[in-house]
Formats: sequence, structure tokens, C-alpha cells
Amino acid sequence: MNELDDLKQRLRDFAAARDWKEFHTPKNLAMALVAEAAEVVEHFQWLTAAESQALDPAKRAEVALELADVLLYLVMLADSLDIDLAEVAHRKISLNEKRFPPPPIP
Repeated sequence: MNELDDLKQRLRDFAAARDWKEFHTPKNLAMALVAEAAEVVEHFQWLTAAESQALDPAKRAEVALELADVLLYLVMLADSLDIDLAEVAHRKISLNEKRFPPPPIP
């Protein structure tokens, strides 16, 4: 198993132990994912680009936890739709490589 599979199984076990599976529909998970992504954005609202790259350790730790929430909801959403995130991410990068080739070397 890879790390995404480990996360997926741990999240399944967590939800099962709390009898939450009925609430983990694609619609609900997508909505939760967006809400968590907005919480990430809140940390950067009104910062300059330079400030956003120089977060103090406490703020960086807060952002890290919000990013974890985003990842966890993304993994649960993909799991609910039986989507292999790693496989489709590699496929998407391949599509982007064809769509956006590197500029020619002068």
C-alpha cells in the first residue's frame, strides 16, 4: 500500500467508528473540501506575495493543518467516487505536458 491508500483506509476506519459514512456523500465531501480550502485562503488574505512566502512558524503550522484538512477531504471525495488520485494526477500532468510544452531553447 502507498501513503494515499493508508490515508484512505484510516479515514474509512475513522468514519466507520463514528457511524459517519451516511454523511460522506460526494456532494457533502465536495462542499467540505471547498470550505476547508477557503480556510487556507483566509491565512493569506491581504498579505503581499513576499509576506505569504515568509510565514512565521506559528502561522505556517496553522496553514499546515488547514492543508491537511483539504487533503483529507480530497482523499475521502476521491474514495467515495472510486477515483485513484495518484493515477489520475499523473495522467493530468501528462496532459498538461502536452498542452503546455516548454519553450524552445534559444
